[in-house]
Amino acid sequence: MRRLLALSLALAPATAAAAEPLPWAIGFQRGASTTMEGITSLSTLLNGIIVVIVVLVTVLVLYVAWRFRASRNPVPAAWTHNTTLEIAWTAIPALILLAMAFPSFHLLYFMDRAKDADMTIKVTGHQWYWSYAYPDHGIGFDAMMVDESSLQPGQLRLLTTDNELVLPVDVPIRIQLTGDDVIHSWAVPALGIKTDCTPGRLNETWVRITVPGTYYGQCSELCGVNHAFMPIMVRAVPKGEFETWVEEARTKFALASR
Repeated sequence: MRRLLALSLALAPATAAAAEPLPWAIGFQRGASTTMEGITSLSTLLNGIIVVIVVLVTVLVLYVAWRFRASRNPVPAAWTHNTTLEIAWTAIPALILLAMAFPSFHLLYFMDRAKDADMTIKVTGHQWYWSYAYPDHGIGFDAMMVDESSLQPGQLRLLTTDNELVLPVDVPIRIQLTGDDVIHSWAVPALGIKTDCTPGRLNETWVRITVPGTYYGQCSELCGVNHAFMPIMVRAVPKGEFETWVEEARTKFALASR
């Protein structure tokens, strides 16, 4: 019964609360950024094309099995080639691939990097926690998983961190990522981000969060024995609230004191 209830909730229309993994969830978490909205739209387009192809091929196979069965055609047909048909089944898949490629490449270039970012965040992966720096604001801190025994009511097991990455809504944010020891991967599904943190390299992505809320992710690159215990917790707030947080954080998390 509990599984049926969880499945029905997963199939229900997504809400802003779906910012963390849900039991028996099907499909993406609801997009909370322009990037994730693009990923969801592309996925819908590609799945629609795939469904049409599967249905068409299934119908053709069933028709051929019925129309050319042995009882109806005791003597097999002698013809072997049809130039028009061969051109068609070469050209049509090529056109379908082009229809899939153009929006895919457009989204890849869109996701690549922010052209006019208003602020920069630097993410560093460690074994096994995250460090965040706000170079534009002189703030930096570590974020470690809250142990299950220390969780407060409403906090999520294996997903809650002692310090949140606080970001403003409706602001293009450049995110630079690197690793301190081994390769990690900073992934927040609701924001459409999954970028490797590689030692000795500085990777870059960006995000523009559209909906305030708290969004969760995890390291998505096997990085050692505690790989499963380095969650990501992002709190998106309106600009005014973010500026207030920055003033408080400058005292608590000043980079000069690190």
